[in-house]
Amino acid sequence: MKKKIFFVVIIWLMLPQSIMAQCAMCRAVLESEGNTSVAEGVNNGIVYLMAIPYLLVGVLFYFVYRKMRT
Repeated sequence: MKKKIFFVVIIWLMLPQSIMAQCAMCRAVLESEGNTSVAEGVNNGIVYLMAIPYLLVGVLFYFVYRKMRT
């Protein structure tokens, strides 16, 4: 049961609709300029900056869980 929950959470985190969000101010400024390539680049940068800490914490908790289990 725990493995199913783990995989559901991982799949949910990988959904593009939930990770392509950005703050309202950044989005408004970038869309008002009309340069969509810059807006897309900033959006991707926000996603990368957001994802890395979550991945690191997830890996840390996985190793702690594995260590506590044995």
